[in-house]
Amino acid sequence: MPEILTQKIKIINKNISLSIRREDLIHPFISGNKFRKLKYNLVQAKAENQDTLLTFGGAYSNHIAATAFAGKEYGFKTIGIIRGDELESKILINPTLKFAQECGMQFKFVTRENYRHKTEAYFIENLKHEFGNFYYVPEGGTNEFAVQGCEEILTKEDAEYDFVCCAVGTGGTISGLINSSLPHQKVLGFPALKGDFLNDEIRKFVRNDNWKLVTDYHFGGYGKVSSELITFINQFYVDNQIPLDPIYTGKMVFGVMNLINTNYFPGDSKILLIHTGGIQGIAGMNKKLKNKKLTTIAINV
Repeated sequence: MPEILTQKIKIINKNISLSIRREDLIHPFISGNKFRKLKYNLVQAKAENQDTLLTFGGAYSNHIAATAFAGKEYGFKTIGIIRGDELESKILINPTLKFAQECGMQFKFVTRENYRHKTEAYFIENLKHEFGNFYYVPEGGTNEFAVQGCEEILTKEDAEYDFVCCAVGTGGTISGLINSSLPHQKVLGFPALKGDFLNDEIRKFVRNDNWKLVTDYHFGGYGKVSSELITFINQFYVDNQIPLDPIYTGKMVFGVMNLINTNYFPGDSKILLIHTGGIQGIAGMNKKLKNKKLTTIAINV
């Protein structure tokens, strides 16, 4: 794994130090938190003598793309259970699914209604009858092994920071950050989904209570964006040469900047942003934006 880069972000007229941890640069295809989440799951799969990984995801899932490449890289067959049976006929025009298929992933497309049952025992058992034995990786990759991997994001050198901020999807990344944070640090999570249900999910994994979810920056829910967000992502890239994805990190950075501008953070605060990757999702989002004749993300991926 390459040395992780931490970059300073310029803030005008604010006495606050802001840095971003470039986890997106860990690996070109197993990016950011997906690398962290899969690391010990792959070790466990090997320990169980499993040769197949089965997991879940949507049309432009970072987790699906990362798992497919990880399987190719480390010698596992991969199976993706995909939300939305209408996507079966659109593999070749969907950049994420096309990439995963080229990595050797086998797909099973299920209706959105059936997909809601993905964590139920009978659903998993039916998949075992259909595909044989496999190592089960939950949607988004979050389990105790994923949290273990994400606990390695923070290092001893990060003790200087007062706040650690990250985007939140299924809760695995923030759980790891919470567990490895120090008593003087506050971990802020910015959910990409509506609702407060993630609090209970995170509490299953964490050992500290120095954290909070900031739920005001989901832009309407998972996969939803606005022209304001796209403009922000484009300008941030111009100013800092750092690409942000529109589903997770872009919303988190937007939220942190807004909180800075409204004096949420005490003066002289040192803030660390965690870039969790997901840049591959820009291509899919741009297809949707073009279809709606809206401004696209001006970052080539």
